[in-house]
Amino acid sequence: MLDKFKYIYGPVASRRLGRSLGLDLIPHKTCSYDCIYCQLGRTTNKTTARREYVSCNDVLLEIKEKLVRGLDCDYISLAGCGEPTLHSSIGELIEGIKKLTTIPVVVLTNGSLLYLPEVQDALMKADLVIPSLDAGDEDLFHYVNRPHKDISFDVMVNGIIDFTRKFSGRVWLEVLLISGVTGMAPEAKKIAIWAEKIGADKVQLNTVDRPAAEDFACAVERKQMEKLAALFPGVVEIISAAEKRKTSDKSLRDATDADILSLLTRRPSTISGICAGLTLHPHEAAKKLQHLVEDGLVTTRRADHDLFYKISGK
Repeated sequence: MLDKFKYIYGPVASRRLGRSLGLDLIPHKTCSYDCIYCQLGRTTNKTTARREYVSCNDVLLEIKEKLVRGLDCDYISLAGCGEPTLHSSIGELIEGIKKLTTIPVVVLTNGSLLYLPEVQDALMKADLVIPSLDAGDEDLFHYVNRPHKDISFDVMVNGIIDFTRKFSGRVWLEVLLISGVTGMAPEAKKIAIWAEKIGADKVQLNTVDRPAAEDFACAVERKQMEKLAALFPGVVEIISAAEKRKTSDKSLRDATDADILSLLTRRPSTISGICAGLTLHPHEAAKKLQHLVEDGLVTTRRADHDLFYKISGK
């Protein structure tokens, strides 16, 4: 039995996916973008180099162990601390997961590498792919996403279009809007035109709701989000308002400090988010967090009206 999981975390409470078990395939902040809104801070290794950053076999062993212990989740998510399509064996990993469980597999990607035939082929066996589109032209693409020099807006967006046409599973397009930047009707309309060309099953509008890499990346107000939603085609869902999820009365007594730290390494969370993801009772979670803060392992940061817990130094 494994004492500690290195590549999987959660399940976490996701506004889009219910309870989601996360897989971290890429070293921290290894990404093709350096988005101004990223909850994990600045990208330290901006790259388009695809390689096997972590062993697929090791990841699958951790999933097997999690399944043996009893895994209650709605999705297995390939996301983590960097861009998952940078992993050169992501297709093999998806196939391996499908052999172990019927839990649907989702890939959360910034969409930057979907123009590559090998990336398209690798994702074909996923159940759901959620690419991002945060700008409607080259200038704002560079301002918001700060992509690797080898990625142009036209190549990126046309790659998402091409992939969506070929993929037999579901595609949800995430659009993250930023106040004073893309959270205005003229800029949102540009994105909406591309969204119609992409033709995803659903458009999910999001905005900043966790501490961002740059202080000037601020949330769009709910009323404005609702107005902007009317500009987009098809099924549109606003997911920016954090849902108050009910926490199970039953607390998982084997949810350890390591489980909390593993979750916070990948995403800053409120105490309610930690409770919902790990099914911890709020009192137990509060005690564990207090000790982690006192030991200097975890720190807090306030964003809007919420208090977020995050790993110290990140």
